[in-house]
Amino acid sequence: MSTLYVTLQGSRLEKEYKRLLVTKNDEIVMRIPIQRVSEVVLVGRVGVTTPALYSLLNNGVSFLLVSRTGKLRGRLQPPTDLNLPLRQKQFQLNDSPDFSLDLSRQIVHGKIHNQRIYALRLARQQEQIIESHEKKLCELIKKTREASSIEELMGIEGSAAKMYFSVYRRGFEPFWKFENRNRRPPRDPINALLSLGYTFLGHAIFSALEVVGLDPYLGYFHAEKYGRPALVLDLIEEFRVPIVDSLIFSMINREILKPDDFEYPTDTKNVVLSSKGLGIFLSQFSQKLETAITVRSIGRSLTYRKIFELQARNLANTIQGKTPQYIPFRMR
Repeated sequence: MSTLYVTLQGSRLEKEYKRLLVTKNDEIVMRIPIQRVSEVVLVGRVGVTTPALYSLLNNGVSFLLVSRTGKLRGRLQPPTDLNLPLRQKQFQLNDSPDFSLDLSRQIVHGKIHNQRIYALRLARQQEQIIESHEKKLCELIKKTREASSIEELMGIEGSAAKMYFSVYRRGFEPFWKFENRNRRPPRDPINALLSLGYTFLGHAIFSALEVVGLDPYLGYFHAEKYGRPALVLDLIEEFRVPIVDSLIFSMINREILKPDDFEYPTDTKNVVLSSKGLGIFLSQFSQKLETAITVRSIGRSLTYRKIFELQARNLANTIQGKTPQYIPFRMR
């Protein structure tokens, strides 16, 4: 099952027997059996009927309202049984500096490992051998094992990100003006896509953590701030490169998205996708999440969406002491 993203501005989500309808001006734009949907995301100015909401809840389908930049406006979740013993243990270990540091080392290690693997892949594609970058990333990976504090790990992560993006940006033509990673607001189309992709990735991770019974707001590497899902930010790190970065690189270089798919509002410094571009991006993003790959630890293929849930369960097992150490998702 997949996520249904409804991006057509002015449209409405309705119910017809066992199907969901997307309509606009009383015309049916899309029909989809509700059994094929695990989550519904309405993006921007999109409405929904009460019967459609009841149908989603009765079928165990979560429902999100987000802005066109991906900002969460609200979430409607079917009733679930909270795993109170798991959450109690999650909260207890949040007060353990040793557990938080050990888990954070694994999180940063997994992120930099994936950055290194993908940077090498890009270097081969571009026929560029950037030995100094690769060597530096290797050194930073080793340093994660020796880090004595969360603050030190954050410094290591920042150095790795700077090194990684200096390679990543070389894969885009100069007219995209992608010179470095920037956000709030993103000042070029590539940064706009990265921010948008990480945001929607976070929504998917949030759902996986809730399915497992973990509290998405109590993390270990990222500090808790009011309203910020810190555990989502922890788990998202190992998936930024294989999900978002690789997808954006492919979409841009295969010209699935083009410069005229972006808008530059005169009243802000933001760069945003047009309605057409947003629809293309979310369609590609959904396909990415439903891509199946072989997971060596279990010896079978899973979609990335299922891998999110697998990693959330692995994290839960680590918190409960069922496994000695959390192992992040690593690219090959």
